[in-house]
Amino acid sequence: MFQVTFDHQAARVASGHLDDIAFLRALFEDIRPQHATDTESASKSIQALCFLLQQQPQFALALRNSILRLLDEKSVISLYSEHGIQSDLGFFTEIYRRFSHKLLPEVPDPKYLKDIFGQIFYRNSDAYWVTGVPNTVWRDFMHTLALGEGNQAQQESCTQELKDALQVLSYRLSASGLDPELILQHEDLENNASPFITQNIEIQKFLTLTVINANDIQHLYEVLKRCEQLTNDIRKANAKTGTSISLTALMQRMLQQIHRMQLLVDILHGLLLKHDVSDAIARLFKQLVYAECKKNNLSDYWRQNTELLALRVTENASHTGEHYIAQHRQEYYKLMGSAMGAGVIIAFMAMFKIIIASYHFAPLAEAIFFSLNYGLGFVLIHLLHFTVATKQPAMTAATIASTIDDDGHDSKNIHSLVNIVAQTTSSQTIAILGNVIVVIPMAMLIDWLVVQYSGHHFIGEAKANILLDSNNPLISLSALYAAVAGVCLFLSGLIAGYHDNLAAYNRIPERIAHLPLLQRLLGKERLLRISEYIRHNLGALAGNFYFGCLLGFASGLGVMLGLPLDIRHVTFVAAFSGYAFSALDFQISYYILGTALLGIFVVATINLLTSFGLAIFVAMKSRQVRYRHWKAFALELLTLLYRQPWKFVLPPNKNEIQRLVDKH
Repeated sequence: MFQVTFDHQAARVASGHLDDIAFLRALFEDIRPQHATDTESASKSIQALCFLLQQQPQFALALRNSILRLLDEKSVISLYSEHGIQSDLGFFTEIYRRFSHKLLPEVPDPKYLKDIFGQIFYRNSDAYWVTGVPNTVWRDFMHTLALGEGNQAQQESCTQELKDALQVLSYRLSASGLDPELILQHEDLENNASPFITQNIEIQKFLTLTVINANDIQHLYEVLKRCEQLTNDIRKANAKTGTSISLTALMQRMLQQIHRMQLLVDILHGLLLKHDVSDAIARLFKQLVYAECKKNNLSDYWRQNTELLALRVTENASHTGEHYIAQHRQEYYKLMGSAMGAGVIIAFMAMFKIIIASYHFAPLAEAIFFSLNYGLGFVLIHLLHFTVATKQPAMTAATIASTIDDDGHDSKNIHSLVNIVAQTTSSQTIAILGNVIVVIPMAMLIDWLVVQYSGHHFIGEAKANILLDSNNPLISLSALYAAVAGVCLFLSGLIAGYHDNLAAYNRIPERIAHLPLLQRLLGKERLLRISEYIRHNLGALAGNFYFGCLLGFASGLGVMLGLPLDIRHVTFVAAFSGYAFSALDFQISYYILGTALLGIFVVATINLLTSFGLAIFVAMKSRQVRYRHWKAFALELLTLLYRQPWKFVLPPNKNEIQRLVDKH
């Protein structure tokens, strides 16, 4: 198959009508496997091509000349300096650009090699087989081509293009390092000692050298390494100072620029000092092909940016989540006590919910009243330092994910991760138990007080049967509604992390502490205490309030849209059961009792599994945990569940933990 392609190119050369693009396109068409994931076939095709080039030196010469002509005649700088590097258009502008270009592709400009690159690798699936072929195969291909044997003028042109691209990237990195949003968060970047400014000075010196030695190259590596280290330090510091979509994109772009500069220096190192550069060229080639195939891909761009933003949000949420995990039995019983306190408040919230529903307001008004009841009630629970069990997963999932080291994704501390999952499970179990064992008798007590005061039950017999039937998983959609509540729980966790990030990034506590009017009204010291409380609790307060709003509007939205949309939350299901049992004077059958308890169990399980599953997925996704890590995690988790199931119910006591620490 390669023979025909080379014969056509020879015919073009003979006729004087060269078309290097068509030649390379046809050549890679011969290499391209039938299925993009079949990298083995692609590797064998490249190896077969190498064998042919070794047997037919004139073919190797024709291919080498075609590649060098394109590198010499076309503008290569934009390919090296832009392809595979995030644009500075802004997150949503870039999303719009990709979407519009996917619908109506841009016209290729024959002057630029980046556009010609797209004509050769025109299938989106090329990204998979090109990057999937081992570097050793691509290195053998380049050795066979012997690109270094081209004429001197072409060699110098290729080297100069690399230098120009390095210079462009250097200027852009300096500009990124002086971005006002970045300096606002890290003021020391504005001085001349900033590595982002220093690297530009050093690279300009390097580019003016007439004689280059190994020490000059090594110095560039060190300068770029400092830039990379500082960028990573800033990204980690943003976990405390907060971030934004634009700042997240900026940090991502700076890292990509640094890595591309390091790769170009690798290639220049080899070309200038006559070393083997095939590995560096193979890595650059893979990056460029992948970038070309994914340049209009929406999902990849969305994933790359949201993973970083989710990392910051979940890191902020994880600070709160640490308080929801009982590591030993003393904390375990303390958590149960705080959950029992929440049960008292929830019984009253359920009472107000029944009262609001009895007035049959318009759907929108009813949704607003429900939202205020839920939202203000959950905020009150937080202010009193009580615990709502199902609020845990959204917070604790981030804490679980934070146990994963950001570096070395192939060496996760799976054992520690599984232990924290076990601690979280036991904590949630006792918190649910604490909520339920108080909210049911508290609802009965409220009904008894109403009977003593008014002579009749808080709700009638008909309403009691409706409540029991609506929570019966055998005859109602309570399991589905519990999943809806689980989604609301998950969203509330993201909202909490977002507001913690917002408070840190916009320095809201500091701005409140410097309001002259509040300083006069409250005094500086009291205002400072309030601002510190906001610093540590804004996310939790917002998450609780918006969680209530999400629950309150779910049923109203279902009515307005004509959809079977409602919520079931374990604490309210338990409270309604308590009111219903009391209203029926406890004259209930075993079936009713059994289905009521089953409803509480099913709703609790689905609440937790849905919210926890979504939250842990986002939290671990933000740390780029892939399938192989999930598999190892699941295996370790099942092993612990089989060997030590009690760990998922009851944590060890404090003395036992101390003994284990001392032992290690």
